[in-house]
Amino acid sequence: MLLRFAVENHLSICERQELSFAASSLKDQSDGLIACEAVDSGAVVPAVVIYGANASGKTNFVNALSTMKMLVLWSQTKGEPGGGVPRHEYLLDPRFSEKPSCFEIDFILDGIRYHYGFEATDEAFTSEWLYEIPKAHRRKLYEREAQDFEFGRWLKGQNHNIARLTRSNSLFLSAAAQNGHEQLFRIYKYFQDIAFSGSISVPGVEASSRVKGDGLDDRVIEFLKSINTGVIGYQKTETELSEDFRAKHRELKAVLERISGGTIELKPDDEEKMVQIELAHRGRGGEVVHFDLDLESAGTRRLLIILSQTFNAIDEGLPVFIDELDASLHTYASEAVLRLFCSSKVNKRGAQLIATTHDTNLMKSHVLRRDQLWFADKNNEGATEIYPLTDIRTRKGDNVELGYLQGRYGAVPSDDPVAALLESC
Repeated sequence: MLLRFAVENHLSICERQELSFAASSLKDQSDGLIACEAVDSGAVVPAVVIYGANASGKTNFVNALSTMKMLVLWSQTKGEPGGGVPRHEYLLDPRFSEKPSCFEIDFILDGIRYHYGFEATDEAFTSEWLYEIPKAHRRKLYEREAQDFEFGRWLKGQNHNIARLTRSNSLFLSAAAQNGHEQLFRIYKYFQDIAFSGSISVPGVEASSRVKGDGLDDRVIEFLKSINTGVIGYQKTETELSEDFRAKHRELKAVLERISGGTIELKPDDEEKMVQIELAHRGRGGEVVHFDLDLESAGTRRLLIILSQTFNAIDEGLPVFIDELDASLHTYASEAVLRLFCSSKVNKRGAQLIATTHDTNLMKSHVLRRDQLWFADKNNEGATEIYPLTDIRTRKGDNVELGYLQGRYGAVPSDDPVAALLESC
C-alpha cells in the first residue's frame, strides 16, 4: 500500500513535491477507501488523478517514481564502475546541477510501514536510508552517507559484507537484493512489482508482448465486451522467426546498448517463435473471426495493456501508474478503470492507481472524492508544483469540472493562443 511519494530536483520538478494517499476528513463517499492505521485519518484513497495543462509536469512526476524504481532494480547490476548515476536534474537553474536529486517513498508491506529514500548527484549516491515503522516508533534499518554505512539492530544479514560490495554509484538496496539479502529482498520486490503504463500509441506486437502469463485474463475480455468493442474472445498464435529477423534484432540491441551505455532488453530476443494475440469478433453469419491486433483500434490495444496490469494489481494489491489515462479511451472506459480500483467489492487487497489525464469529465464522476483530485502547474520560474484540490476551499456538490475549466484551481493554460495569433495578423 502506497502512502506517499516525494521528489526533488528531477526534470521540471525543482523544489520538493509530495503526493499523499492519506484520505482527508471530507464527508465525501467513503466506499472504496482503504483502511490504514498508519495515517491519521485511518484510511487511504485507492486512486489519485492528476490534472494539468500540457507540459505542466504531470508525466515528469510519474517519471520520477519510474526513475526511482529503475535505480533500485538496476544500479548495482547495470551500472558501470565510475559511470555515475543516470539522473535528470532541473535545468532552468544552473545551481541545481550541483545539488542532489532526492526520492522518498512511504509504503506498507505485510502490515509494516517503511520509509525509504536516497539522494544522488551525477557522480554518486550521496545518501540512502531505510526505516520501518511497525507502530508509533521509527526503527532504523540502515543509513548511508556516501560510502559510510550504519546499520540498525533490526536489520539482519551480511550487511557489512554487502556494503563493501556496494559501489558509490549503486544503491545498497540494489546490492543487497543481488546478494541474497532475504530481509531487504522484500523491499526490492515491492519496487519490482510497481507497474507503469506510459505508451500512448501501442503497436500490436507490443500489446501482445506485454500480456503476461499464458494468455489474456478472462476479465479483460469481459471488460472489452461490456464497452461494446465487438471483442468476444481471443486466441494465441505462434509465428516462426527467421534467422534474418533475429540477426537484425541482435544488431539493433547492440546499437541501443552502445548509445545508452547499459543493457537493453528487447522482445523477442533469441526466441525461435513469437507469440501473438488475436482478438475474436462475431461475423455476419455468426462465425468467429480473429483479428490481428494491428487491425484493432488504438484504444483496444491500449486497454489490453492497462487492463492486464490493472487486474494483476487488484489480485496482488499493488500500485499501478498510468500516464495519460484518457489517451485513445472514451470517458466511460476511463471511468470504468477507475471504478475497478474504487470499488471495495472488486479491489479487496488495496491496489492503487495513480493516473494523469486531461479528461475533465472524470471530475464529475461519483467514483472520485475531492481528495483524489490533484493538479500539476508550473510557477513563474517554469518549475512544476503538485497540489491537491483539498488545498482549495470547495464544498460537497460543487461543480468541480466547471471550476477547473474556469481556472479557479490553476493547472490550466493561462493564455488564449488563438487570440494571440489573431492579434499578430
